[in-house]
Amino acid sequence: MTESFAQSTVGPALRHAARGVDVPEDPWPGFARRERRHQRTRLARTAVAAAVGVALVGVQTNVVPLPGWAPGIAVAATPTALLDAPARGALAGDQAWLDALRARISTDPPVRLDAPVGAWKIGDRDRIRLIYGSDQPGHRVALVAVPLRFGLLTRQALVWYVGPAGAGAQQMRYGGHSEGDDPVMTLMRAYPDRAGFAVAVGPAESTVTISGEPRYTSRGTVEYQDIARADGAGVGFAVLPREPLPHEPVVRVSRGDRVFFQGGLGGGPYAGLDPTGPEIDALLTGARQPALGTPLDEANLRNFVHTALQDSHLPAVGTTVRVRWSGRDHGQAAALLTLQPAGGGVIAYAMHGDDRTGWWTDLRLLLPAEGVDKRPIGWRVRTEDGARPPTGQVRVIAPPDAARVTVTVGGAPPATVTLDGSNAGTTRVSPDEPATLTAYSRNGGVLGTTPLPPVETASDAGGLPGDSPATRVTP
Repeated sequence: MTESFAQSTVGPALRHAARGVDVPEDPWPGFARRERRHQRTRLARTAVAAAVGVALVGVQTNVVPLPGWAPGIAVAATPTALLDAPARGALAGDQAWLDALRARISTDPPVRLDAPVGAWKIGDRDRIRLIYGSDQPGHRVALVAVPLRFGLLTRQALVWYVGPAGAGAQQMRYGGHSEGDDPVMTLMRAYPDRAGFAVAVGPAESTVTISGEPRYTSRGTVEYQDIARADGAGVGFAVLPREPLPHEPVVRVSRGDRVFFQGGLGGGPYAGLDPTGPEIDALLTGARQPALGTPLDEANLRNFVHTALQDSHLPAVGTTVRVRWSGRDHGQAAALLTLQPAGGGVIAYAMHGDDRTGWWTDLRLLLPAEGVDKRPIGWRVRTEDGARPPTGQVRVIAPPDAARVTVTVGGAPPATVTLDGSNAGTTRVSPDEPATLTAYSRNGGVLGTTPLPPVETASDAGGLPGDSPATRVTP
């Protein structure tokens, strides 16, 4: 086959076949175009993100102002129990005074709350609202909810303001604040030369009492002289005398069986009780009557008696103190002692500790006066760590005339508690199980019985002995 024949015959066929073959284009130009487009998109997104980041940092550090009405992220619980209630007190209807107070607060923040960088600022001034405000003898008192903002973060503060009766907004002075979700706010001002006051504001449907000196009845209950008068639903206000108070008033805010708050108020001054004074000296003389166990040294006995008087709000004069038992607990001095005001019930205190490690109260129990010397008394031993949970061990002190003591747990048969030479013993009762202690005479007769009290909770500890079922035997 000649070359000319191949070109004339085969060439057209090959060219036709070649046109049917799909040969891809060079990929590099298309890749380069797409990459340039992606780079432009990434640069734009980075620029936007940087701008947003700068703006957020500016907002969060309060460099870039954010309107107070703008939504934020709440970082603390809101005190809804108080915020949801209508404004209370005579000042709730004084709109001009409230507007002046809002203006004053927004330009002169009552308290500086520091954040990691910068500080919280007042939010929308229109959301500053009155929770309670009233004039009382010699005083004007207001509780105000103040919205705070730190950049995008928000929180509520409840702030007390105090001034003379009839004070204008500029005369009101900061009196304290809370940033949590407390359902009760309290304030006390006591002065040595003029009348003071105590006020408690709780949920609108609650009952508020402010108590003076307690009375422990001979039947084993505690009664209060309520010195508060209602100033709107859920508000109690008490005028305090000009002389120093012997003890801090006790506030209780409750609704039915639910207790929102119970505890003493700070803000003295108080007359107090000198632990080295002659009143304590006289008490110690009587307390040193022969007692079971190892005698207490002077320092520990004095401290135990002083602590019990302070806790029970009893005066030294007219109160009888007896040491029922003394020994060792957790390697430290320990004692069971009782206090009895003239004609009243008996309060048992179990304590241990020393001046190196501190002192602990293991039992507070109000008992009826009748038959108290024949009752066995027991308490649940706790650990020394943290919240001091109960161990399941129970310390039992028998009365002087007891031949034996038994413990009855639930429906189980009575079990005998082994007593030592000081008429003290130990047994085990699960922390969540009720139990009863019974003391028997040498002829087998029952001397007395006492329920084993449960461990006091934090809410129980705020009141006086007899306030809660954990601190009394009388229903």
